[in-house]
Amino acid sequence: MKRLALTLLILALGSTAAVAHPSHGAESFAAGVAHPLSGIDHIAVMIAVGLWAALKGGRALWLWPAAFVGVMLLGGALGMAHVALPFVESGILASVIALGLLVALAVDLPVWLGAMVIGVFAVFHGHAHGSEAAETISGIEYMAGFALATATLHLVGIGFAQMMTRARLRPAIRAAGAVCLAFGLAGVLT
Repeated sequence: MKRLALTLLILALGSTAAVAHPSHGAESFAAGVAHPLSGIDHIAVMIAVGLWAALKGGRALWLWPAAFVGVMLLGGALGMAHVALPFVESGILASVIALGLLVALAVDLPVWLGAMVIGVFAVFHGHAHGSEAAETISGIEYMAGFALATATLHLVGIGFAQMMTRARLRPAIRAAGAVCLAFGLAGVLT
């Protein structure tokens, strides 16, 4: 538990305010894989999806992460096609806060409703990245990389939650949600 607290403290101190989409190259699979790892807000949201899915268990364990990735790719296609979507940056910041809160409070929604909540946030994440991607094969490669990295971070959240459950440290899952919430609130204040 002390190691977890120290890790979370280091992440918090080393992070900057939640800036969802700084300028970066979106021209390759490797850039897509790297992007979700480029900001604590991205890492927090993607892991929070996995944490929340693990808290729910059952079908949510695979359905909620799959819903996020699938709808994120749909949002990415809309962004690549230059379809306007209002409140993208606000939606991304809201996802950090909301998903952190859902995990911290261990909110138990029906699987279909949780998938819808996750999908709403995923479309904003996907749109933002799709509008940065080139309208060529490299843009598609970028989105594939982003999807793979996103799914991997969901698995990190699921793995952490399962490890904490086996170690009888289930409150640590909710504490991780509170850390996500704190990152989101820090983004609001900056």
